[in-house]
Amino acid sequence: PKVPLRESVMSPLGSPLVACAQISSPNASAFALGCHAKRFLCTPQFYIHLDAEIGGTCGDINFVAKVEAKDLLRKPTIKWFKGKWMDLASKTGKHLQLKESFDRFTKIHTFEMHIIKAKENYAGNYRCEVNYKDKFDSCSFDLEIKGLFSDSTRQTHIQRHRYYHDAGELDFSGLLKHREHKQEEVPEVDVWEILKKARPDEYEKIAFTYGITDLRGLLKRLKKTKKEEKKSEAFSKRLEPAYQADKGGKIRLVVDLADPTVELKWYKNGQEIRPTPKYIFEHKGTQRIMVINNCQINDDAAYSVTAGEEKCTTELFVKELPVNIVKMLEPVKTTVNERIELECEVSEEGAKVRWMKNGVEVPTGVRSRYRVKSEGTKHWLIIDDATKDDTGTYSLMATGGTTEAHVQIDLSLGQPLKLNCEIYPGNVPGRWYKNGQLVQSSERISIMNHNLDIESSTIQDAGDYTFVPEGYTQTLSAKVHIIDPPRVHLEALNAQDNTVVIVAGNKLRLEIPISGEPAPRVVWMKGERVSRVILDSGSRMRAETFADHTCLTIDIAEREDTGNYKIVLQNEAGEDTASIKIKVVDIPDPPEAPLVTDVGGDWCTMTWEPPRYDGGSPILGYFIERKKKQSSRWMRLNFDLCKETTFEPKKMIEGVPYEVRIFAVNAIGVSKPSEPSKPFIPLAVTSEPTTLVVDDVTDTTVTMKWRPPDTIGAAGLDGYQVEYCLEGTDEWILANKELTEKTRYTITGLPVEAKILVRVKAINAAGASPPRTTQHSILVKEIRIPRHLKQTYIRKVGEVVNLVMPFVGKPRPKVNWLKEGQPIDKTVSIRNSDCDSIMFIRKAERKHSGKYELSVQVENHIDTATLDIQIVDLPGPPQAVKIEEVWGNNVALDWSPPKDNGNAPIIGYTIQKADKKTMEWYSCIEHYHRTCITISDLVVGNEYYFRIYSENMVGLSESATATKDSALIVKEGKALLCSYNDRNFTEPPTFTQPLINTFAIAGYNATLNCSVRANPRPKVIWMKNKIPIIDNPRYRMFSNQGVCTLEIRKPSPFDGGVYTCKAINDLGEAQVDCKLEVKG
Repeated sequence: PKVPLRESVMSPLGSPLVACAQISSPNASAFALGCHAKRFLCTPQFYIHLDAEIGGTCGDINFVAKVEAKDLLRKPTIKWFKGKWMDLASKTGKHLQLKESFDRFTKIHTFEMHIIKAKENYAGNYRCEVNYKDKFDSCSFDLEIKGLFSDSTRQTHIQRHRYYHDAGELDFSGLLKHREHKQEEVPEVDVWEILKKARPDEYEKIAFTYGITDLRGLLKRLKKTKKEEKKSEAFSKRLEPAYQADKGGKIRLVVDLADPTVELKWYKNGQEIRPTPKYIFEHKGTQRIMVINNCQINDDAAYSVTAGEEKCTTELFVKELPVNIVKMLEPVKTTVNERIELECEVSEEGAKVRWMKNGVEVPTGVRSRYRVKSEGTKHWLIIDDATKDDTGTYSLMATGGTTEAHVQIDLSLGQPLKLNCEIYPGNVPGRWYKNGQLVQSSERISIMNHNLDIESSTIQDAGDYTFVPEGYTQTLSAKVHIIDPPRVHLEALNAQDNTVVIVAGNKLRLEIPISGEPAPRVVWMKGERVSRVILDSGSRMRAETFADHTCLTIDIAEREDTGNYKIVLQNEAGEDTASIKIKVVDIPDPPEAPLVTDVGGDWCTMTWEPPRYDGGSPILGYFIERKKKQSSRWMRLNFDLCKETTFEPKKMIEGVPYEVRIFAVNAIGVSKPSEPSKPFIPLAVTSEPTTLVVDDVTDTTVTMKWRPPDTIGAAGLDGYQVEYCLEGTDEWILANKELTEKTRYTITGLPVEAKILVRVKAINAAGASPPRTTQHSILVKEIRIPRHLKQTYIRKVGEVVNLVMPFVGKPRPKVNWLKEGQPIDKTVSIRNSDCDSIMFIRKAERKHSGKYELSVQVENHIDTATLDIQIVDLPGPPQAVKIEEVWGNNVALDWSPPKDNGNAPIIGYTIQKADKKTMEWYSCIEHYHRTCITISDLVVGNEYYFRIYSENMVGLSESATATKDSALIVKEGKALLCSYNDRNFTEPPTFTQPLINTFAIAGYNATLNCSVRANPRPKVIWMKNKIPIIDNPRYRMFSNQGVCTLEIRKPSPFDGGVYTCKAINDLGEAQVDCKLEVKG
């Protein structure tokens, strides 16, 4: 018969589930089973239940795991383990069987593990793991064998091990402990070695020869045996088999490569690892190192590294450190209906703790009276409405210790009061008296027979109560004493966060209402860690207590009075405390002396640090003053507060020493001035040199000349500095090591045929002026033509063309002109000299347009320059202007571009209209770029003609093209009735452009884009890791014409993850995902 452990309970993943059972039988051992479910990685959306059944006849046991998976698309994966890593799927056989089934109606997967004819060595820890995609949970349990085998049973058990030791055994170490009695001497044969060397087709013959009954189980073990490792061609040193690290620590995985050029990739559980602040990759010679920072439980996994086609693996075990108690629980004494908060602090954030009451775990479900809250390392147990039953000893258990505190709940004011007297006989009437006065029934007071019930007691209900039976001289009396726990009524303070702000030097008087019966004892204390009691007889600061309030008086507030003040009330009903923060604000301290970082001709740049003490109020800004060093008169430079800690004074006299100082301003006032800065003298550099030209060029030198700067200033001019740079590089080379006072300099030692840029700076005591640089590069050779001639010259028809083409060459070069490779026209005049060539056209025509080539030759050296001349004219009129359609007061026009564009692009059209009656033309639109237009707002009943001009860079065409037909705007229209079927344009959301996996750089804004089509307009929701993004200033969401955009402002590596865009309307919903990785 099967004995169930306990009734089936379906609980969410992560909640505790405990089961145990015992059975005793003369033919079987007794087993005890305990199982406990524990949350590991995340909270999946499926549920697991573990149950067990024990067979009493043969020592069999059956474990059943049920997984509720209503929302899963496929079957979850389940694994059974013994110990930490032994996978029981490979041990199935005669003693172990695994089964699974699925109920289509309840949507529950059932997984079973049968242990048949259990043995002593089967005892140990077992674990069941279930996972689906990124969801994971596990349930662990212990199997303990308490019974003993009889001698005959033990002999049978050992013989069974002899013949079936490889058919589904659960513990290899158990095989080493058995000792078998030899029946007869037989030669020992190593079947494993025979199977390793044999071919697969010989396995059955070997099994028959040596009496192997479970060949399949033997072959499974043979397949898992470790093969002899071949010498690696890629790795000279592989990873260790396993590594161990403490939680929160760091680990280094190191491999040594035989070929440093091979590509290396790291994997975690088969997923490639990319560089992040957590995973850092290092190269040291042939060593490749992966550093894992801040190891957590989810880093406990299998890691592998591939080099080309070779691969080596290892496992990382993360050891959890014990969680210690940092702040102990404190005892609480309060009254019923009050809120209780038990606070404790542990050594690690997110640690799992257990709350206990009188040794029993506190229920924290949805319907429980107890609430558990955690924030960082702090944990709270909250009871919102305390009752008398909440009295007890509460404790918090962590892996590194336990803390406990006693909670006492007493009755208080406002509780029901019941007085009952027992009289025999029970039907004797009587009356109740209080302090000699007859008590009458009311809404609050109920009198029935010998019972007096007061619904909600008050202070006035205290006194002597007497019950007087009618007809009897005896009376029953009782004295009622009602106590009220003390309370501090801070709500009467009407201050935000119980913070009182006062300006230094003023008087402060705080009156705080209090209550309690009997009158409580009041103590004022200042400070947090070390509290100082404030006496009633203090001189400047004193505390006074009256019947209904307590008062704190500070005659002259000082900065040192800022801090937390605690009020403690005590009477026999209990104790109450409250905290008030007093903030004394004052003018800020003066800032440190400012620092002048940069100086110009009439300006400087100054910076400073904020004052060390801001007076208890934020700094609003700063005032800046300056003065001449010889003067004692300070002048304020800004009348509006400077919000920054930098400022640029201007309009100073060049060559005169100055000093500056700072005032800090807050809401209270202006601070004292800072110490003056170090004296500084404004000096300006000169302006840049002017008219930098090439004076001479040889095959190794370039001579430059220029003119002095327009502005020199008080610092004067010390000389000039000449620099040159080879074309294509950014390195400027100093040509003259010493300053030259002349305005002409020859640069020597230049390579032949090199192209250089030259710049000149003027130097004085203030520094170097802005450089004057040549506009074009200079060719180092005997002949040179300016490169600025390589551009298009545009002239209108009929204008004069007069171009001067300068060149340099020694001796006098030979000059030749060509147009499109042919000699130039006779209408073009050419005049040559030693240094230039002039092209002159008296009246330009369209035929003069084209490319002209100037060649200059000195001996074997030739240089050429190409000049593009464009002669433009007015365009012709447009073609084929016609009226396409007339409807209502609108006319649609269409036309073609002109045949002649005037040798220049058409830049627009001008459309005019004229009434047939007057034929006066008016412009409708100018500079219109398209070749079709709709003219609107025409007068009904009129008849119109239209004409169009074309336009280029020269102007409008001389003539316009008009429409042949006129457009009549009809006064009355004739209604045309037609039937049609309404088309349904509604559709559910569909993403036409999905999200794309994106890499972002930390500190630079990143955007995610997708497009959706839907009607009616859908509601768009953005999610990160399946959590909606709501009112987060780090994210900006846009939706325009179906294009959805999510902007992430200055992302950090922690912003990486899976982002989802979800669109919802009445017809359905759709969503797309992408992965964002942020690189540091």
